[in-house]
Amino acid sequence: MSLALSTLLFEWRRYMAAVMALALSGLLVLAMTGVFIGIGKGFTATIERSSADIIVMQPGAKSLIGGPQGVPRRFIPLVYNNRDVVEVKPLDGSGGSFQSVRNVDPTISQAERARQGAPSQEFVQALVIDTAPGSVTIPTDYSPELVDALRQPYTVAIDETALTKLGVKLGDKALYNGQTVTVVGITRGYPNMMSSTIIMSRDTLRMLGQADTGPRVGPLMVKIRNPADAERVAAELNAAGNGQWKAWTRQELADANQMAMFDEGILVIIIGGCVVLGTIIGIAITWQTLRGAIMANIKEFASLRALGVGMGSLNLIVMELSFWVGCVGVLAAIVLTMGVQALAASNAVIIALPPLLLLIVGGGLVVIAMLSGLLSLGVLKNSQPADLLR
Repeated sequence: MSLALSTLLFEWRRYMAAVMALALSGLLVLAMTGVFIGIGKGFTATIERSSADIIVMQPGAKSLIGGPQGVPRRFIPLVYNNRDVVEVKPLDGSGGSFQSVRNVDPTISQAERARQGAPSQEFVQALVIDTAPGSVTIPTDYSPELVDALRQPYTVAIDETALTKLGVKLGDKALYNGQTVTVVGITRGYPNMMSSTIIMSRDTLRMLGQADTGPRVGPLMVKIRNPADAERVAAELNAAGNGQWKAWTRQELADANQMAMFDEGILVIIIGGCVVLGTIIGIAITWQTLRGAIMANIKEFASLRALGVGMGSLNLIVMELSFWVGCVGVLAAIVLTMGVQALAASNAVIIALPPLLLLIVGGGLVVIAMLSGLLSLGVLKNSQPADLLR
């Protein structure tokens, strides 16, 4: 075991402030970035969790967030021309006004409505699934009971994050565009960050008079025989489309959705501000902590110099010590962030932590620790052997 690592293990209290400074800096950046990535995942969860292996969109579409995505309806039989394709369904949807029946019940007083916290009327997005067993549009985490319930006419499911806003609960009736629907399911993991979303069957959307029967449809959800061949089949579809569409594997589209969140200028400014603030705090506190710890051990360093250890070797010891402090800080940052992630998940908020983000932030924290150690090297000039005689 090296001298630097032994020093950190046996005198860990002196370096705890530096470790916590790095951990909190990492937590700030990871949590803020993870929240924004989680918001994007909330928007695209229905597709990313579907059983579709490939999604076909317009050639100019870069993600599911913003921009045109639909394709002409005539593309559906063209996609079926590939021998590996077994099912193609368009992702349909609509929107309209949603109102809890309690809000129009004349027997409920205004005060009672206010106490229940139910809004008078809300605009909602409506997404559809096909309720045939194993359909490509059914998210993989939907239970068979939920799908069975949505097979009934005029039934909807709502994510738990929208219940309070819409003023309904399981079993309640509500008005969607003036027609009565029943809440038969509560989903989890599909947070409604902005406008609320309701899920219904394609048949129910048709009965409500909102089914898309025009020449254009939404993105095409494609299921193939062997999901392991998704990249090959997507390439074949792109070649067959001759630029008329773009076929994405589900993972490619998920990655594109994550990156699309950073195309928003305000998000880049917010995250950039967090990075700058975290870097300043991390360097300042870690530098002062390391400097104080070295000063506390100045006699030990003076003893090493008296034994013939050169300043270059002492500098390496300090830099190695800084490296290990950075590594412990990274570990503490990840543990704290996962704790916050679990707390957020219990309140239906997604904090996404992709491995690349952990790698970038972890590497940044180690660099901050090394820079702090570099700034602390000047203290070693005070480690004069003659000081041991005082």
